[in-house]
Amino acid sequence: MKLKSLVLAMVLSVSANAIAADAPAPAVPQTPDAWAQSMWDFTRNPNALKDPKQFVPFATAATEPSFYTALGMQMLDPSWWGYMANSMMNPATFSAWMPLMTDPNVYMKWLAAGMDPNFYTALLTQFSDPGKLMRWMMAPVDPRALSLMMQSINPAMYMKWMMAPLDPQWLRAGVNTMNPGMYMGWLGAGLNPGSYGDMWKGFLTYPAPGIAPPAGAAPSPYGTTTFNPLDPNAWTQMFTVPGLVPGMTTTPPPPGGAAQPYIFNPLDPNAWARMWQVPGQQPAAPAAK
Repeated sequence: MKLKSLVLAMVLSVSANAIAADAPAPAVPQTPDAWAQSMWDFTRNPNALKDPKQFVPFATAATEPSFYTALGMQMLDPSWWGYMANSMMNPATFSAWMPLMTDPNVYMKWLAAGMDPNFYTALLTQFSDPGKLMRWMMAPVDPRALSLMMQSINPAMYMKWMMAPLDPQWLRAGVNTMNPGMYMGWLGAGLNPGSYGDMWKGFLTYPAPGIAPPAGAAPSPYGTTTFNPLDPNAWTQMFTVPGLVPGMTTTPPPPGGAAQPYIFNPLDPNAWARMWQVPGQQPAAPAAK
């Protein structure tokens, strides 16, 4: 009995760090049916909105009649609705949707795509493809469309809905509401800077040491000549919280050396001077006693 309880506790106590960790780059669906399936997954369906390079294949699939027949068949299956409910409770959903509002890199990608004639060409050619126009004309006699219409008299479809409370996807969704790992995963995703986009992954971390200027060059007033004001990632490093490494030096800690906890002293003027250091800048000289 104790062994069963231990196994059950291990299954339910999912590590919040593992759930909130940055997920690998998802594969782009290659067929209209695969794109229709990805619409039910809230951890993947915003990918087409975050990257114009994924929006083009999505537009290609979304203008195919088979995309809508596949989506219609999936809507008649209660398992897909349970799958969508589970994906909405997944902490990775937070990390998938938040960059749409908080990551400037997403806006920069769309700004670049708006000035790229290849992007417009790739979209406009979808509406002038004679093969696609022919598929739309033949859609009423497509076997998949006819099968979708015949589902209204299919008793198996009604039986699926009657047995929906016993569907594994819906049972899993009900158990997830009692899983503390899911709530810890959402907390971890909210506290993970990587959930808000690629630009924020280096936020509140020790900045990389700046590149030394060439020999004989005049020293930069800010200690480094590599700061690019047009790079949004460089701006996030300007407000790094000091104290992650003692002394806020420009060199990383020695291999194997652990950083000691930093205690901020509000009465020390040197501590305030280090708060607004540009990455790579030498520490401020100690104040006169």
